[in-house]
Amino acid sequence: MPTTCPSPEKCLRYAETVQWFGINFLRVAVFIVFAWIGGLKAFQYEADGIVPFVANSPMMSFFYDKKAPEYKQHMNKEGAVVSANIAWHKENNTYGFAYGLGILIVSIGTLVLLGLFFPKVGLIGDCLLIIMTAGTLSFLITTPETWVPDLGGPNHGFPYLSGAGRLVIKDIAMMAGGFILLGTDFKRILKARLGCPRSGESCCKN
Repeated sequence: MPTTCPSPEKCLRYAETVQWFGINFLRVAVFIVFAWIGGLKAFQYEADGIVPFVANSPMMSFFYDKKAPEYKQHMNKEGAVVSANIAWHKENNTYGFAYGLGILIVSIGTLVLLGLFFPKVGLIGDCLLIIMTAGTLSFLITTPETWVPDLGGPNHGFPYLSGAGRLVIKDIAMMAGGFILLGTDFKRILKARLGCPRSGESCCKN
């Protein structure tokens, strides 16, 4: 398809500006999502909601005192306050773990955001973002609740994602964003060491 740009150079600069904006907006978006979700971990309903993921994960279940699938008898609906269930979750360390996880998630989002100004700090946040999303995606393998259960209907199991599974699968986009930011920050660090200009021609020669 023929280009309609009057000047390819101007179009290239415009494209680079859009790319620059998109990458920085990605940082802000990651921060908003992580700060919001991480902050919600301090609340009972959100802490209860992640129990199936943690309890069934070989890498995380040791944070809880109770073993799966005992949690199924003590799950609270969002917005509900059932004293007996809350007492069980306190014994399970549900809330203590959620507080720690929330702090970690908010910290990752903050590190990614600081990458706007400090690429080395951003690089750490990018790596943690990729690790965090990889752990989240592993729930598709370890958590039965991520798939539609067999209750007599024709659609159940793989590939029929439940509400929980549809929430988890979105992290693959977050992981992709983490790799984009990782490459961007690594490039910024290398260009600074090589004395390259912030914009303009690359200092790497073919």
